[in-house]
Amino acid sequence: MDVYKITGENRLQGTIKVSGAKNSAVALIPASILANSPVTIGGLPEISDAWTLKALLEEIGGEVSFEDGTMTIDPTDMIALPLPNGNVKKLRASYYLMGAMLGRFKKAVIGLPGGCFLGPRPIDQHIKGFEALGAKITNEHGAIYLRADELIGAKIYLDVASVGATINIMLAAVLAKGRTVIENAAKEPEIIDVATLLTNMGANIKGAGTSVIRIEGVEELHGTEHTIIPDRIEAATFMIMAAAIGEGVTIDNVIPLHLEAVIAKLREMGVKIDIGEESIFVPKTDLDTLHAVDVKTLVYPGFPTDIQQPLAVLMSQAFGSSKVTDTIYTARFKHIDELRRMNANARVEGNTAIITGPSKLQGSTVTATDLRAGAALVLAGLLAEGETEIHDIYHIERGYSSLIEKLRDLGANIRRETIMARVAETKE
Repeated sequence: MDVYKITGENRLQGTIKVSGAKNSAVALIPASILANSPVTIGGLPEISDAWTLKALLEEIGGEVSFEDGTMTIDPTDMIALPLPNGNVKKLRASYYLMGAMLGRFKKAVIGLPGGCFLGPRPIDQHIKGFEALGAKITNEHGAIYLRADELIGAKIYLDVASVGATINIMLAAVLAKGRTVIENAAKEPEIIDVATLLTNMGANIKGAGTSVIRIEGVEELHGTEHTIIPDRIEAATFMIMAAAIGEGVTIDNVIPLHLEAVIAKLREMGVKIDIGEESIFVPKTDLDTLHAVDVKTLVYPGFPTDIQQPLAVLMSQAFGSSKVTDTIYTARFKHIDELRRMNANARVEGNTAIITGPSKLQGSTVTATDLRAGAALVLAGLLAEGETEIHDIYHIERGYSSLIEKLRDLGANIRRETIMARVAETKE
């Protein structure tokens, strides 16, 4: 199996470029199903989720090329083949195939999606939206069956401002008859990105990025070219790494507006941040002036749940006790046990983690339990004394493109190695 090995305490310096947004990519690629001619998406991150979606589109008859971050999808000959198993189980965002296939073919069969296990993330809001548009939905043998004679616009109020449900309903509604209104819609930048692609394809969408989105159905959508937005979560991860062990790091290809909550919290901790138009510079942080803060994760524009895990590592270097309360995913504290193996002083109480610093981290063998926990462990390894070995790195590679190369260019001592799985593990 493959692991990351990191020898810690090397200072990071230089410029690191942020890839396209993972959470946009996994929705933009399925959205191409709705077009009647080729769609080209530029700036995509070369992550395993993008390759999995490419394979899924090819399974239903799409012609797809993907090189140098540009994916061209010809959806002309796609058909509504069932996708109950296989690749569809590999990533959570395969649920966007439901909205896209329902919108184009008025039917779909999609296996229940996989991805990181972060506790219950129900798709009931997605289903409520599809049913409002006139689809019949059944769950048979672990796959979701969606069928509609026709889709008719409706008013849909989301009980939770879910990004996934907001995008999925948009995908289903753009070719429906009449007007659809999504109330209590999520406001994340990735939703605006998907709406921009759909609008360029000929859809009529107003209000993306606000809590009310209005969609007038159109007869058909055509191909287009689109460039994805930068990944705000990756940018924030690099900002935290720069604060923890940087000698002056420039993070390039960012939209600072998307990072306001993270920038504010880092400044509150004592991190200096210089903001450019499309870049952010983090000078060397004096860890003696780093102090504890309290963080509560909220939907955008609040502090992102995806960043509380890497931030926990920086908190372990700050003076005092920091508190992280996660209101989005209660099971998102598995990294705390792993950080404790590395000598962090941290504990979990309900939906709150309490991290007391500063602690001198020690290299250890740890496991990435999910994507952002993996990013946290990479940072912990960069800070720690000695060598850190990270297992289950496939989680990390679902969301971070060329992470090793990017960090090595800054001076990190990190490599990927294939090791023999331990005998005890193979017996289980």
